[in-house]
Amino acid sequence: MSIFSKLNFKDQAFRLREDAILDATTTILAGKGFDLMTMDDVANQIGISKPSLYKHFKSKEDLVGAAMIRLIDGASAQLDSFPETYSAKEKLSALLEWALRVRLGGGLPFLPSTSNAVREMLMRNLKYVGRVIKLNGQLEKLVIKAQKDGDLDPQLHSDVILFSYYARSCDPAVDYLQKFSKMDADTIVENMLRVCFQGLEKTAAGD
Repeated sequence: MSIFSKLNFKDQAFRLREDAILDATTTILAGKGFDLMTMDDVANQIGISKPSLYKHFKSKEDLVGAAMIRLIDGASAQLDSFPETYSAKEKLSALLEWALRVRLGGGLPFLPSTSNAVREMLMRNLKYVGRVIKLNGQLEKLVIKAQKDGDLDPQLHSDVILFSYYARSCDPAVDYLQKFSKMDADTIVENMLRVCFQGLEKTAAGD
């Protein structure tokens, strides 16, 4: 039973509008960034008044925090959905593929990586910090397991692998490839995954 089936019509409408607000926020953030985005931008995009918007979120900071929390929750839900038969490396690869596809669809603004002010603002959001710490812990365990399995280089420090993995999800190359190359989304994702897990050196046939 979904959470919506437990809500009355008024609460369902409130939730749906909130989702629309967060969708609009994510789109605007991806295009304009945090500093240039205004509450008016969000209200205008979904066709509601600014007072109505403030019934859901008290400030731009609260709004952006909620949007980023939803992204982290989406990543966590995706990770939890992978079959137990997946190896640690397969789970890491599948999650990065999900993140790249969401990003190519305009749904993944990597604000903390581009703005010190946003990073500091999010670090004051305890709910966001808690979600990030949990997801980071899960991914760190997967990296270490993949190293023990021999699927990732055991001579590299696990932190180097983990943060290099994070970097691939916000690599500006993805934006340039989408805008200026003739590659479609599937090809971009395939190549970015190969760069992340196999590097730039030519691999032997069958590897």
